Amino acid sequence: MRQSERVTSNQPATATATAAATATDGGGAKTHGGTLGLGQGTALYIGSVLGTGILVLPGLAAAAAGPASILAVAAVLVLSIPLAGTFAALAARYPDAGGVASFVRRALGGTAARMTGYWFYFGVCVGAPVLAILGGEYVVAVLGVDRSAVPIIGFAVFVPPFIANWFGVRVAGWVQFVLTGLLLAVVVGVVAVTFPAVETSNFQPFLPNGWTGVGLAISLFVWAFAGWEVGTHIAGEFKNPRRTIPLATGIAIVVVGAGYLALQFVTVAVLGDRAGDGQAPLVDLVETTMPGVGPVLIAIVAAIVTFGVMNAYLPAFGKLGAALGRDGDLPRFFAKGAADGEIPRRALALTGVLITVYFGLMLLNDLDLTGFILIHTSNMVAIYALGMLAATLLLRRWSLGWWLAVVATIMTAGLLVLAWANLVVPLVLAVAAVIVSLVRRVRRGGSGRADASSDASSIAAPSERATAGNLDTRRASRGATRSPDAAASRGATRSPGAAASRGATRSPGARGAARSPDVTVLAGATSATPAAASATPEETE
Repeated sequence: MRQSERVTSNQPATATATAAATATDGGGAKTHGGTLGLGQGTALYIGSVLGTGILVLPGLAAAAAGPASILAVAAVLVLSIPLAGTFAALAARYPDAGGVASFVRRALGGTAARMTGYWFYFGVCVGAPVLAILGGEYVVAVLGVDRSAVPIIGFAVFVPPFIANWFGVRVAGWVQFVLTGLLLAVVVGVVAVTFPAVETSNFQPFLPNGWTGVGLAISLFVWAFAGWEVGTHIAGEFKNPRRTIPLATGIAIVVVGAGYLALQFVTVAVLGDRAGDGQAPLVDLVETTMPGVGPVLIAIVAAIVTFGVMNAYLPAFGKLGAALGRDGDLPRFFAKGAADGEIPRRALALTGVLITVYFGLMLLNDLDLTGFILIHTSNMVAIYALGMLAATLLLRRWSLGWWLAVVATIMTAGLLVLAWANLVVPLVLAVAAVIVSLVRRVRRGGSGRADASSDASSIAAPSERATAGNLDTRRASRGATRSPDAAASRGATRSPGAAASRGATRSPGARGAARSPDVTVLAGATSATPAAASATPEETE
């Protein structure tokens, strides 16, 4: 349901019960109108996690930790198992488009959810210009032109997706299969053609920069393994999320883990000390055994993949910015376009300004990607830490998902310790979220309870908001039944038509539907008064 639509009391109760009944199968398990199956879901996960990290991270990690960078990849892969498993459990149980922020809001309250939103929008967004520069580096490496052309090419990579999203152009779903196929082809192809050039001597010394270098490599590789939360945002698009999401997640962990481990191995074994010297490590790898056409193909694929990932980046951040404006976490001017099917042009413009600022800072930093990647990953670690803590409170205690959440919480806390030197940006954004909460409480007369209530209502699903309204409505209704008019109304219910209606509700189908939580919510929504049922988050604040 779009946010502009209203649930009113003049909707027929029978129609609502029928709609709710069709939302459940015979066993009471909720079905979804989504279209994503196992193949599409697996491709989505692989594409989201594998991503553009293959273009630069093997070289950066090798420069930070030498041959021990393979241990860093293995460590982040081990962390990904409980992390991805927890997100799969959350997505299957709470198919909410709000994703991590909605889970945090459910468990930890509005201020924590606001921190999560700020970390995503202002912190993770630092990765957007990194993508553009990556594409530029590969094109420049193949063309052989001066590196001063990288910013120009990088900005050119950014502009077409921005224009396309400004006018609401969307790439077809099959493009995700193509991009995922290209990514896997790059990994398999590079490993296959460079494996004959492996030299075991390049593994000595194994720890040239000590364990500190391994810690830095782990922080860098969080970029590579970020993306497991993608299923939480689109869980409702799956045909059967409870079955498909865990399977797709498991397959993706195996494929992505094997791909990154193999790529890191050949990067160290073939390039050795030269692994971190170039700006396009995959081109350097392929040139050792397949000079000429090999680097050209790699650069073309890199440009296409970068363009595709950027095209997915922008609408996601546009919608996030609009949602923050809708919920009062950004000025409400940016809320336009938050509803499904609308184009968040104002939030897209703000996203464009942010990316341009980050782009300028990157130019001032001589296009050094390491610092910006660490800012991106430190924000992701902060998001994951709150998300896993929320999962321990939301998932059924002692279940497999709960145990995975506990393990992931401990491991993400360890990542926070490793990333301590890069947590300045997340801490600043967290302070900003607290200040916004305090300002909103002051504006409401200092009522902390009102702030928490309005924050929860602004992110809750429509059915949850309807349920909250129904509780008040039912209380008012019980009071109203004591009036003379209510007594007359009770007498009217004794008519033959009412008796027939009561008889209809005794049918097996009606009794089965009434046991569904969805029926309870929807049936209650139809009894709400128009004023209560149509209240928007803005009105409740």
